[in-house]
Amino acid sequence: MATTEVLDGPDISRAVLRIAHQVIEKNHGAEGLVVLGIPTRGVPLAARLAGAIAQIEPDWAKALGQLDVTMHRDDLSRAPTRTVGLTAVPAGGIDGATVVLVDDVLYSGRTIRAALDALADLGRPKAVRLAVLVDRGHRELPIRADYVGKNLPTALAERVRVLLSEVDGRDAVLIDGATR
Repeated sequence: MATTEVLDGPDISRAVLRIAHQVIEKNHGAEGLVVLGIPTRGVPLAARLAGAIAQIEPDWAKALGQLDVTMHRDDLSRAPTRTVGLTAVPAGGIDGATVVLVDDVLYSGRTIRAALDALADLGRPKAVRLAVLVDRGHRELPIRADYVGKNLPTALAERVRVLLSEVDGRDAVLIDGATR
């Protein structure tokens, strides 16, 4: 099985910075933004995105957290037992905020559906936006990302792996089974 690297560390950094600019532009500044990462790799990506937003908008009160979606997944009966993770919301909560959900790969859309359900348990945001590093297609639900680092059309047999230095020791996006 061949593995192809499609993004390296500098590519990922540029994508996060570009997404930060797009978020600020669409929101007309950083006021009212809450950035929530979806474990596992969405959490460090969210921290990177929040850091980039804070560099561009130094007055932003860096509202950063993470959202565990485990108990809202629709595959709990089929998948191996999962440990419930941490949900940490900034002190101001999410009511009336524009929440930017951050994940590494958008595939079927089921994780994001679970995230929307989990958000509903926490409050009522003004708006919810989705930022992903990679959109690989193959949606099973009508969900799309507002901000995408890289659109990466893939075959169903291929596997996209995001490696981040905070979790894996290096930054890269790889496709396993690639025939490219």
